[in-house]
Amino acid sequence: MQLQMPTHLAVSYKSMSQRARVLSEAWARDNLYCVRCASRSLLSAPPNAKVTDFICPQCQAAFQLKSQSRAFSRRICDSAFEPMRRAIERNEAPNLFAVHYERTGWTVRDLIFIPSFALTLSCLEKRKPLGPQARRAGWVGCNILLTNIPMDARIVLVLGGAVVSSQRARELYARLRGLESLPHDRRGWTLDVLNVARSLGRTRFTLADVYARSQVLERLYPGNRHVRAKIRQQLQRLRDMGLLEFVGKGNYVLRS
Repeated sequence: MQLQMPTHLAVSYKSMSQRARVLSEAWARDNLYCVRCASRSLLSAPPNAKVTDFICPQCQAAFQLKSQSRAFSRRICDSAFEPMRRAIERNEAPNLFAVHYERTGWTVRDLIFIPSFALTLSCLEKRKPLGPQARRAGWVGCNILLTNIPMDARIVLVLGGAVVSSQRARELYARLRGLESLPHDRRGWTLDVLNVARSLGRTRFTLADVYARSQVLERLYPGNRHVRAKIRQQLQRLRDMGLLEFVGKGNYVLRS
C-alpha cells in the first residue's frame, strides 16, 4: 500500500475540498483492498449510488470512503441521515473506510476499517438540517460516533504512517464475522455490551462491573426493562465468539 496521494491529479482544482475529494478517491482506487475476502482491489461504484463508493469484484461487498485532514477523535462526518438509517435497519449498510491524511504533503497517516455490521443505530448521530441559505437547504446529514463502536470493530490498516498487513486485518475481521448474520437490533446489543466492557479499561472484569455501567445501555435502549438479563445474554454471546473468556464466579477476561 502506497501512502502518498497522486497530487498531480489535483493541479487544476482550486478548492481544497475538491482537491481532497479527487485525491482521496484516486488513492483509494489504487490502494484499498477487500478486508472481507482475498480481493486485492476494489471497483468504483456506479454514479449516484447511495452510501456506496466502492464494490468488491469478488464478494460484491459495498464500501463507503470518508476522508479528513483531522486526526480521528469522537466522530466521523458521514452522508445523509435517513438513507444510512434505513441501510442499517435493512442490514444493507456499507463497510466503512475512514482515512486521515496530512494536507501539507497529501499523505495518508491513518486508515481504519469498520465492518458494515458494526454500524448500528447507537453509533448514528443525526445532524441539524442545513439552513435556508444553504444550497441544499433542509438536508440532514449524520455522524458516525466512533466512541460507540468497540475498538475490536475499528480495524486499523494504517497507524501513524505504518501499514498493517492485509493478513492481520483479515484475521481481525474474521473474529467478528459471527455478528454478520444477526439482525441490526441483536448485534447492536452485542456490540454495545462489548463497548461497555472495553470502556472499563482493564482486561479482567466482573459481571458487577458491567452492571455498574448499565445506565449507558438504558439510555441506548430506553424501552427495554430487562437490561441486566440482556447484559448476561450478550456476555455469553461474546464468550461464544471468542472475544472474551468466562473464568468463573462472575469473572471475565477480554481477549486482545
